[in-house]
Amino acid sequence: MEMRYLGRSGVQVSKLCLGAMSFGTIGSTDYDQCAAMVDAALDAGINFIDTADVYSAGQSEEIVGRALAGRRDDVVLATKFFNPMGKDRNKRGGSRRWIMQACEDSLRRLGTDYIDLYQVHRLDEQTDLDETLGALSDLVRAGKVRTIGTSTFPAEAIVEGQWVSRDRGHVAVRCEQPPYSIFVRGAERDIFPTCQKYGMGAIVWSPLNGGWLTGKYRRGESATADSRFSRMGRGSWKLDSPGSETKFDLLDGLDAIAADAGMDLVTLALAFTLSHPAVTSTIIGPRTMAQLQSQLGAADVRLSPETLDRIDELVAPGHNISSADLAFEPRALRKKELRRIPV
Repeated sequence: MEMRYLGRSGVQVSKLCLGAMSFGTIGSTDYDQCAAMVDAALDAGINFIDTADVYSAGQSEEIVGRALAGRRDDVVLATKFFNPMGKDRNKRGGSRRWIMQACEDSLRRLGTDYIDLYQVHRLDEQTDLDETLGALSDLVRAGKVRTIGTSTFPAEAIVEGQWVSRDRGHVAVRCEQPPYSIFVRGAERDIFPTCQKYGMGAIVWSPLNGGWLTGKYRRGESATADSRFSRMGRGSWKLDSPGSETKFDLLDGLDAIAADAGMDLVTLALAFTLSHPAVTSTIIGPRTMAQLQSQLGAADVRLSPETLDRIDELVAPGHNISSADLAFEPRALRKKELRRIPV
């Protein structure tokens, strides 16, 4: 499998990354099945695995760590922190207090003494980036973390992070992990150009838009009981989410493009994300071996300019189909008191 540099870190990772969000109670609790998928991914040439502490409350990290026993050094292992890991209000966010504890917890669950890529899962608007990046830099200097990254940060925060690191002598952020798919192209507008400007890698998540681009769902049909739409049922992972009618309309056109290109919709969708020059790796998140096998082939596909032009005609570059796909929204939009002068 083709390897690509992770920004200017010097580390090379496979163009497909095995995402482990579905390992654990929100996906599969069958350890043998999950371990078999790890085996198959490594056999296919994948050397990059991404998880997070919050996935099934730590179960995903535990499963990944156990599956990698004896071959840990052969894998570029990434995990994330930020989301709540309990009722304690301090067991979340980007504070030094929590980062130091979260890292130790992840190291224990993963059964390793170092994390190759440690990522801030979301921007903590209540915490100074200097605080967050200072703590992460100390973890790098202590040898517990090799490289640091962010996930779903707005472009302005990515830039601020680069400036803070430069001005305060912190370790530089080497990659960003944004959502990206045929239906969610907002990263093309500002995230990707920013990553390229600062020599950062881009690891994209939800390339199948939470299931929309699998080809399994059609207008008027109910989701199966084991589908992500049924199991998780929130945000874009709902068949009746905002923009769903537009997505249903577009699927027929995408089916035709895929057929003319000699591939299925899943392959088309994954290959599309890998066609952007800013993308280092695309995260695939299979729940079953069949799903994994259906996605591995995309690593060998290069879409023609004609195929990409046809996709652009359906979904304009830089355009997000649905507001439900916005994974980050500033507090200034979420909190009405920040938009109004007190009376």
